[in-house]
Amino acid sequence: MTAPTPLSERLREYAAQTVEYVRRAVGVALDFDSDTLPLLDHYLRNVPADQPATTRLIITTAAAYFGEVVVRRLGGRWETGDGDELTWRLVLPTGVSFSPAGMVGSAIVRADAADLDTGLDSPPKMRPYVEAALARMSPVSTEEYYSLCGRLDTLEHVHEVLLTVAAELAGKSVPAADDGQDDGDDEPAPPADPLVN
Repeated sequence: MTAPTPLSERLREYAAQTVEYVRRAVGVALDFDSDTLPLLDHYLRNVPADQPATTRLIITTAAAYFGEVVVRRLGGRWETGDGDELTWRLVLPTGVSFSPAGMVGSAIVRADAADLDTGLDSPPKMRPYVEAALARMSPVSTEEYYSLCGRLDTLEHVHEVLLTVAAELAGKSVPAADDGQDDGDDEPAPPADPLVN
């Protein structure tokens, strides 16, 4: 009986598969930099969603790649739960968590994938701030909304807002995060009682 492959090795193997798939398809190697996510988005738009086995393989491998890009930009850790790669979650240092597989699946079908978790979760005390940050974001096209580029932009924005909120709750003064809107109020809209929940 062989020992199970450690998570970090599995993630590297899966991510390397995505690098190879994209290199063969578009002739450019992904390098775990967010600047190459448009190439991955282009590749995912051409995945045949009507081939379940192929789609699952691509979701699994591309989720590892996307998750590793996020970890390199924002930090975080993987939670593997029951072991099914489609349910693995990434938890950012701010406590926001998401399913990279859900985001990749949505990028393929350009809609919420019915059988995958496509949302963000956060610690209960931070949910009102996450909801306010998301509500204040500018509208985007459906294609941008479901793209991994768009999802990374959203994760970065929410992460920065929560870092600011955490610092404010700890009594530290920090500069306001830029939400991309010129409305003169760059602070997150706090709930009436930030410690409820």
